[in-house]
Amino acid sequence: MQITFLGTSSGVPTRSRNVSSVALRLPQRAEVWLFDCGEGTQHQIMRSDLKISQINRIFVTHMHGDHVFGLMGLLATCGLAGSPHRIDIYGPPKLEEYLRACGRYSQTHLSYPLHVHTVQPGMVYEDEEFTVSCDRLEHRVPAFGYRIAEKDRPGRFDVEKAKALNIPPGRVYGQLKRGETVTLNDGRVIRGVDLCGDTEEGRKLAYCTDTIFCDGAVALAQGADVLIHEATFSHIDAELAFQRLHSTSTMAAQTALAAQVRLLIMTHFSPRYAPGNDIQLQHLLEEARAIFPNTEMAHDFLTYEIPRRRQPEGEKQAAKV
Repeated sequence: MQITFLGTSSGVPTRSRNVSSVALRLPQRAEVWLFDCGEGTQHQIMRSDLKISQINRIFVTHMHGDHVFGLMGLLATCGLAGSPHRIDIYGPPKLEEYLRACGRYSQTHLSYPLHVHTVQPGMVYEDEEFTVSCDRLEHRVPAFGYRIAEKDRPGRFDVEKAKALNIPPGRVYGQLKRGETVTLNDGRVIRGVDLCGDTEEGRKLAYCTDTIFCDGAVALAQGADVLIHEATFSHIDAELAFQRLHSTSTMAAQTALAAQVRLLIMTHFSPRYAPGNDIQLQHLLEEARAIFPNTEMAHDFLTYEIPRRRQPEGEKQAAKV
């Protein structure tokens, strides 16, 4: 589970930051899931190590332009770049209507099936490895945050112990690795859990933007390995945050603390905190760390690999720039 930030500015792009988009790369499946798709996202993907042809799911938080203006261009390019057989898009009401209008007025015809799912709080996707759920956030338009949870996996299979028990290799090994109980031809009943190490707890990622501090974000982030949360404003500009229903750095940190996450990565920064101004982004980081010390600040193309939970607790995964 590798996170790449493709845009970390709020509202408008700057010279160093594009508008909102985060990619979740699942290399074992050769898949890329996108979260939001602001204007210019496909250009950011081309500048990264990601492959447009691997995008097969896109999750949209809300319909503001800095989160959706890049969608139609990306979808059109996917058709020319060898898209997967199908792309699924998840998002709020009006998303499908918006995409249909874009396609109609630009006369864009996609060469692959596109399925748009209107989300409601609860589970929005599940397969054998992952679940994705959403909950309402508090913004000026309907907005949703997302939680991606990797399912728990049986611990490491002890091949030597299986051989010592004269268990024939092959299909049976696969069943036992999955933690299943099997009956051998000689009548013995073998439990997979007896041949596997401790269960490996699945990793969890929460993505919450745009929103003011709210219970929905805390619920989505509960116990997550990583919380990606907007921090549009400094605490000094809290009044602006309340007016515009965006979070301050301290609200992001309070969400992380309440949810007991392992790492908070802040994003979606107002351009008002550019270098040379009285308040700069380093001040926002200091404000957040005063409440939740394990906080980092995203920048475009920051890549972070979520470590597996079987690693020692003190072992910290370094972010790759």
